[in-house]
Amino acid sequence: MDTAARARASAQEVVGDIEPKQLREVLFDRLAEASMAPGVLVFLSAQAGQPTVELAALDRRAAGVQLIYEGLRLTRRIAHDEPWADTDAEVIDADVDILAADVFVSRGFYLLARTEASTAAVETVQSFGRDQTLGRRADADTAALDRNLEADIFALAVQAGVSAVDVVPSPELLSFAADLAPNEQRELPAADNMLSKSAVRRLTELSNGIDGRVRSSASER
Repeated sequence: MDTAARARASAQEVVGDIEPKQLREVLFDRLAEASMAPGVLVFLSAQAGQPTVELAALDRRAAGVQLIYEGLRLTRRIAHDEPWADTDAEVIDADVDILAADVFVSRGFYLLARTEASTAAVETVQSFGRDQTLGRRADADTAALDRNLEADIFALAVQAGVSAVDVVPSPELLSFAADLAPNEQRELPAADNMLSKSAVRRLTELSNGIDGRVRSSASER
């Protein structure tokens, strides 16, 4: 199983108990169509810090980051489209989407709550809320504000990944992760198209730099 398939399966497993069945199917459909780049980045970041890490130990972290992103991405889309101004059928769909977004984010928070990435997860959601509020201003650069979500999610993914192998991410590493986010695309490309070999190589360099192993070094003293 490749990392994208693994991230997708892990995320779907986490929401596999959601009732009613119709809502669960909506969640599964969205995950089936989504880019798994955030979840895959969790795996790649952990491997950058420790190549021999067992991927199974990272499944819940990858799913947590992926679910938070799916929930916020869906919320952003609804905020832009304002579907409640249209037909009754679209209003019903929008209500279901709002519920789906809430489930995604809450399950994602649950998975990250007891990890070193918990604070970053909260900050990601708070930042998203601020950006969406600012985006309602007449002079707002909505494209830049929207892109902040992907930048924050990628930084969160790296935080979740490297902290799993006792690496404290340096500011340079988190900045690099944020810069991986696309500039002008509303939909993320597939993970393979975004996370190139050169990007993974740079992740490895930054994860093993001077600032990279603060926690593990401290634990050895």
